[in-house]
Amino acid sequence: MDRSLFLARLLGPTFVAVAFGMLINLGMYESMIAEGLHPGVLFYLSGLLSLLAGLAIVNLHNRWQMDWRVIITVLGWLMTIGGIFRIVLPQIAIGVGSTIYSGRTSTVVVALITGTLGAFLSFRGYMRRA
Repeated sequence: MDRSLFLARLLGPTFVAVAFGMLINLGMYESMIAEGLHPGVLFYLSGLLSLLAGLAIVNLHNRWQMDWRVIITVLGWLMTIGGIFRIVLPQIAIGVGSTIYSGRTSTVVVALITGTLGAFLSFRGYMRRA
């Protein structure tokens, strides 16, 4: 199977599940986000996991062709950069995260963007080929 399809099939449903979870359990996710935006082992581990996942994607899929596959590459780089920031510059990463998740509306917007991206990747990964 093509790596792009494999990664789309992996990331797409995961993003959809996270988005549904966020929308259905908004209050709980807001609490988890607030808890996760404090310096400590949870923040460090999230950076480490993001860095590892991002590097795996970038090393397997560093394609800059101007079609849907570039989304996977960009996600890999964003995960890598986000992981590095959480490990090396945690105060800046906490500030950025606090700005993004500043209220209920922004959490809903992030969930909708995540769900849309997940649905698109799922469609591309699982759509029937001729």
